[in-house]
Amino acid sequence: MPFSTSLSIAVIIASTGRPRELAQWKQQLLAQTCQPDAVYLIVASQDDLPAPDALPDDARVLISPKGLTVQRNYGIDWTIDQFDIIAFFDDDYIASCRAIENIRALFQDNADLIAASGHLILDGIGGRGHDYATALAAVSAYDAATPPPIWIRAHDSGVYGCNMAYRSSAIGDLRFDERLPLYGWLEDVDFGSRLLGRGMVAFTNAFAGVHQGVKSGRTSGVRLGYSQIANPIYLYRKGTLRLRTALRCMTNNVGMNVLRALYPEPWVDRAGRLRGNVKAFLDLIRGTLDPGRILDI
Repeated sequence: MPFSTSLSIAVIIASTGRPRELAQWKQQLLAQTCQPDAVYLIVASQDDLPAPDALPDDARVLISPKGLTVQRNYGIDWTIDQFDIIAFFDDDYIASCRAIENIRALFQDNADLIAASGHLILDGIGGRGHDYATALAAVSAYDAATPPPIWIRAHDSGVYGCNMAYRSSAIGDLRFDERLPLYGWLEDVDFGSRLLGRGMVAFTNAFAGVHQGVKSGRTSGVRLGYSQIANPIYLYRKGTLRLRTALRCMTNNVGMNVLRALYPEPWVDRAGRLRGNVKAFLDLIRGTLDPGRILDI
C-alpha cells in the first residue's frame, strides 16, 4: 500500500478508570511509522489519567461527562471540522506500528470508503483478556513479518469499536447515540449502520492490532446484563439492528449466562449478568424497557 500524507488524521481515545492502559499509548504512538496529526484523550475526570509524564506526547486531554457514547461525541465535536479522518481506539488496544500510516493511505486510495475496522491479531474480549506483554509480543511479531496482501470487505452492520476509522465528511452531523449510556454496548454497530448509504463501510487488514479485553473499568455485571437485552431491542425498534441479529445476540448472551451461572469464569460476573437479563425482561413485559435504566440499577 503506497504511503500517503495528504489526509489529516486525529486519534480519539475515550477512557474511564484505566490510567495504566492510557499510559501504554505513549510508547505506542512513538513507535508509529507515521504520526497522527492530533491525539485526543477523552476522560470523565482527572483520576482517569496517568501521571503527566506518562501521557502521550502532545496529546490533548478533554474532560467530558461519563459514558462511551458521550465521550466519543465530545471528541467528534472537537475534531470534525479540523481533520479528514477520525480514528477511534480503545484504551486497551495495542496498534501495529504501521496502523496510522496505513489508515491514512487506506482512505486516500479508496475514495468511496467512509468507515473501516482493522484486523485483530488477538482479541481478549471474549475470554480472560491478554496482558500487555502478550499483546505487545503479538504485535511485534506481526510487524516483523512480511505484510500480507491487503483486503477490504464491505460490511453492512457497522464496524468494531475497539479500532475504527471514519471519514469526517461522511460523519457530518451524525453522532453516537447517547441513549446508550456508560459502556454503550452495541454503540459501534448502531453508529456504523446509520452511515450505510453514505459510502462503503468495511473491515480490512490494512491496519491491525491487539484488543487486550481488559476487564477493569467496565460496567457492572447487572448493568451489562440489562444492556444485553435492552440495547438490541432498542436498536431493532430504531431500525439499526435486524430482528434476526437482535434475537441471536440476546439468545447467545442469555444462554451463556444461564449455562455458566453455577460455574462462572473468574473474570465474568455471570450471576450479575443473569440478574440484569431478568430485570430487562420484566421491564419489557411492563413496557418500561429502556437502555438508560441501567443508570438506576
